Amino acid sequence: MNNLNYCASSFLLYRRVLNSNMCFANNRKPKTISNSWDKTPISNDEELEAHLKKVVQEKTKDGKCALALSGGIDSAILARYMPKGSMAYTFKCTAGNIPTVDETQKAARYARECGLRHKIIEITWKDMEEYAPILMQEKNAPIHSIEVQIYMAGIQAKKDGYKKIIYGETADVNYGGLSNILSREWTVGEFIERYAYLKPWCALVEPEVDFSGIAQYIMKNGNVDVHNYLSKFDIIESINSYINACETAGIEFVAPFADTYLSVPLDIERVRRGENKYFIRNIFNRLYMDFSIPDKLPMPRATDIWLKDWQGPIRREFIPNCAKNMTGDQKWMLWALEKYMNMVD
Repeated sequence: MNNLNYCASSFLLYRRVLNSNMCFANNRKPKTISNSWDKTPISNDEELEAHLKKVVQEKTKDGKCALALSGGIDSAILARYMPKGSMAYTFKCTAGNIPTVDETQKAARYARECGLRHKIIEITWKDMEEYAPILMQEKNAPIHSIEVQIYMAGIQAKKDGYKKIIYGETADVNYGGLSNILSREWTVGEFIERYAYLKPWCALVEPEVDFSGIAQYIMKNGNVDVHNYLSKFDIIESINSYINACETAGIEFVAPFADTYLSVPLDIERVRRGENKYFIRNIFNRLYMDFSIPDKLPMPRATDIWLKDWQGPIRREFIPNCAKNMTGDQKWMLWALEKYMNMVD
């Protein structure tokens, strides 16, 4: 069913169209996945380490698998299991002479430590403009800003002779890595106000909001079950973005953390005391005894700089000047949404 207002509102709130039967236009259903893939139960860090090592060894035995290596601990752990001489790709978003988040030096240190070859993939705003429409066309929906760099990595890997790329995605949502959102209890209203990606009623003239994605994780005390929301609901959008970008590039997406789930209760107090992702921290400390755990950074994207002077959407569906005072990532969502609306008109 075509329902532009519903789809636009859902994308802004969840970064995906929640109702899989709804379409922006042309009866083309947005590509999505379910949360029903097979997962290995994990109750301690030894089980997690054994699983990660097994998956990496299986996927790399044909010599056709590369690694996406950031400056964080998740992909660094996976790097330890890669065969010597394997290729590791690190993303770097650039904006002329303006400094941006740069993980390349930290990633290079992991690559040297593990005996991996290392290649930097630079992403510019021109790349975003060029490749975003290709990914939107394939997805039948606007895209997450990370999809362009994942797509570019896939294209480069294919040129280099690889068929698969391993990512450390979902380690955070599965194992208590998002410290800010896990730092306290949240009522439903507080959760929506603080953690909705972009509140539709702040951008759209006729928002049609579906809160059922959040409602299913409301506990008896009226607060949101944040860990389950992240690991069972939010994970779908994340994995869907990686799959779309990789499939469009024609390369296999491998995510060893995503094939697991925490089978024991998350020790939320331990997370709130400053030891987030404690299973993963334990593994990292065993594998990199001379390394300190770096600060958590999201996948690099220079949206704050790229869209600094963008005035916002001009289509009639949007509130005039709605992009004013929004973050770069929020502006990206508006930019992508308007771009896709123009594509399907």
